[in-house]
Amino acid sequence: MRLLASTAVAAALLVAGCGDEDFENDPRPPVPVALTGVIQDDKVTVSPDEIGAGPISITISNQTNAPRTITLEGVDVTERVGPVDPLATATIQRTLAPGSYEVRAGSRRALRKEIAPAVLAIGKERKPSNNDLMLP
Repeated sequence: MRLLASTAVAAALLVAGCGDEDFENDPRPPVPVALTGVIQDDKVTVSPDEIGAGPISITISNQTNAPRTITLEGVDVTERVGPVDPLATATIQRTLAPGSYEVRAGSRRALRKEIAPAVLAIGKERKPSNNDLMLP
């Protein structure tokens, strides 16, 4: 009987000692926000243009007659994709901090008039996605 009791106590201590005391239950990042953009002959537009900080995905369509290189530039970020052919799309995925960002469309050839960039206003960080279901 003593052997059984001491074995049970030893097993309980062994189970209690398992686990990692350094485990931190860090919050998951916010759910990514999908933005859409269009390159036109005179300007670039992105919608929505005001969101909270966190992961974003911008899908931009080139609606001009020439290939364009798309640049996202702002707070410690410079991301380029392209050239994007006419009527094609490209996607930029980044995690953005609060601040102001520009989305520009460039060309290999000189243009008479530069295409006006879209401006993104990134505010305070969005809430974490800890309680959101059905996320990857």
